[in-house]
Amino acid sequence: MPPEPTLRQLRHFLSLAEHCHFSRAAEACLVTQSSLSASIKELETVLGALLFERTKRSVMLTPLGREMVRLAKEVVARLDDLTEVVKGAGAPLVGDLRMGVIPTIGPFLLPRALPGLRDTYPDLRLYLREEQTESLLRQLADGALDLVLMALPYKTVKVETFEFATDPLLAVFPYGHGMGEFETMTPTRLDRDALLVLEEGNCLTDQTLAMGKFGETVHTGRFQATSLHTLVQMVDNGLGVTVLPKMAVDAGILRGLKLDFRPFSSPKASRRIALVWRKTSRRGDEFRMLGEFLRDELGTPVRGP
Repeated sequence: MPPEPTLRQLRHFLSLAEHCHFSRAAEACLVTQSSLSASIKELETVLGALLFERTKRSVMLTPLGREMVRLAKEVVARLDDLTEVVKGAGAPLVGDLRMGVIPTIGPFLLPRALPGLRDTYPDLRLYLREEQTESLLRQLADGALDLVLMALPYKTVKVETFEFATDPLLAVFPYGHGMGEFETMTPTRLDRDALLVLEEGNCLTDQTLAMGKFGETVHTGRFQATSLHTLVQMVDNGLGVTVLPKMAVDAGILRGLKLDFRPFSSPKASRRIALVWRKTSRRGDEFRMLGEFLRDELGTPVRGP
């Protein structure tokens, strides 16, 4: 029987096809660059065809490689479904679980939850990938991830959703700022001309600007940060004000800084924390169990939209 592509080789192929960069593709697969390169060469040898054009500066798919992407995604997804059927017949939350998490949730929820999760489900091997929502949902659809921990509202398609917490948004500003005169905030009370937000494409920025008529008058091109920790440092240095999720404040992101905060009075000033997974997944009951565990750790039951 002639040799056939392995699942490992197909995963490595799809990662390189997405990133077009050996180092980033290897990082996404949690392997070394040399291991990924060898895996791609083995796959090309098995198929008897080149899938990538390589130069010192770039990697790009050949026409055959581009055609292979769709087929490889289908094969990987089917094998993942097969694995999930077998796992679903045994004990819940055991074995490998690949979860994506957005940067405005991961550093603030997971350190609280992971120790207890390990104690409760000692046979669960959780592999985490932290990226922005759009990238994580694409990897979920491609079968590279089993589920995604994200914030709503966000447009999703062909996924199951389990909302397990509401995370209020808070206005954050330096001590002595005029916003401190109010017990609660509204979009009109916020110093919109001085608003600092995360870089474009971050769902927290979109959720901040969606409050009321807020987004119609805010200009986001002045300063943009890549993380919440950078954002609070900018505010602490007098560059403006910002909006943070309560989850981050509860985790101590403002500790040691001369910053104050106020809650918003509007129920729209919040985000909903959820787990999402493919509709075809057979592990939905397990993922809901995980969501319930995270809900208990977070201690804030979900509120309606």
